[in-house]
Amino acid sequence: MSTITKIKKGLDINLIGEAEKHIISTTSQYYALKPTDFVGVLPKLHVKEGDLVKAGSVLFHDKNREAILFTSPVSGTVKEIRRGEKRLLLEVVIESDNQFESEDFGASDPEKLDRKAIIEKLVKSGLWTMLRQRPYAIIADPKDTPKAIHISAFDSAPLAPDFDFLVNDKQNAKAFRLGLKIVSKLTNGKVHLNVHAKKTKSDIFLEAPNVQINRFDGPHPAGNISTQINKIDPINKGDLVWYLYPQEVITIGRLFETGFYDSTRLFAVAGSEVSKPHYFKNHIGAAITPFVEKNISDNKKRFISGNVLTGKKIAEDGFISFYHNMLTVIPEGDYYEMFGWAMPGFGKFSLSKTFPSGLFNCKKKKYLVDTNLHGGHRAFVVTGEFEKVFPLDIYPLQLIKAIMIEDIDLMEKLGIYEVDEEDFALCEVVDTSKTEIQKIVRQGLDFLRKEMS
Repeated sequence: MSTITKIKKGLDINLIGEAEKHIISTTSQYYALKPTDFVGVLPKLHVKEGDLVKAGSVLFHDKNREAILFTSPVSGTVKEIRRGEKRLLLEVVIESDNQFESEDFGASDPEKLDRKAIIEKLVKSGLWTMLRQRPYAIIADPKDTPKAIHISAFDSAPLAPDFDFLVNDKQNAKAFRLGLKIVSKLTNGKVHLNVHAKKTKSDIFLEAPNVQINRFDGPHPAGNISTQINKIDPINKGDLVWYLYPQEVITIGRLFETGFYDSTRLFAVAGSEVSKPHYFKNHIGAAITPFVEKNISDNKKRFISGNVLTGKKIAEDGFISFYHNMLTVIPEGDYYEMFGWAMPGFGKFSLSKTFPSGLFNCKKKKYLVDTNLHGGHRAFVVTGEFEKVFPLDIYPLQLIKAIMIEDIDLMEKLGIYEVDEEDFALCEVVDTSKTEIQKIVRQGLDFLRKEMS
């Protein structure tokens, strides 16, 4: 039995609307692959509107790294190519034929394949995009070899799906084990499977082969990859660590088992505005219409692909992002409060005890929250609150300031290679200055990546 790594700093935000462990199988009329989901990718289209595609057909590649291919998750017709300002490619929309036919990439035994052959199959099928690297949180480079690979088998974010439930059937178990064999051939180091010491119960994880199982306990962000890497084997300048998640491991396993790209996913649909929060079986890039149709309140709402801390705002007929396995729906907070700062605020979430609710056990009570910031942007002040919710061995405030002045040497010394913007989500929650900290961190990572390339 491995030792337990206890995460002491952090914050669990308990919200109303957790998904019940009940699965509804659905299909969407439309699916989309969004280049904006992939950090640093400059897309070059391979298709035009009206083209017929299968799952695994190439839709676009990265101009900066032409070997990186992005493929369709379903079969059908290219319905629309949506662009934004300056012709920025936003979405390639596929109208599904509901046949879910796939390009045949050939079934193969990974035991009989060398690393080069495995990479070639993953790249050709488009599944290579499921492997990301630290630093920078970008798609891994097939020409690199990481010192280790990490798989987080639990998510500690608000209303996050139960990963045990996501993988809990015999077919998934077989594909997961096969996927681990494949992933283990991509590094000369260890494959780390990081589980929750108390909540992870599935034998699929606890008896997984070809991995080192690491057990974590504590509040969010215990489930973040950065937190886990920092506590096991911190990243230094020049190090590369790759990471992915259980459903992605399963998809990779199925590719080698069957030869086909099966983009099936389980998605948690959660939040206070969802009438019946539960799990839906669909495919990567699905339009959210069947998830929310006749299943949401009449209030003004915000639809978020991902969780409330790090997810992306999408339209009511928008699409789940490539790396997300949940949809969150909460009230839109487009209102003003008269003397809001002076009101008692008994029902408001408060960590800093600004409101009386902070004097009681707010960590266990479930809250209904909306998107209201309860104040505007103001001077960036030192409060000491960041350090209470930031568990990495890094000075968060000093790193943020180093990023803002673009001091590369200082950014490196303060540990920027170890972080992603999601690691600062709780800092945004407790920040009295209403600063867009995650945006600042992403700008810093992009700046450093460009300067170092």
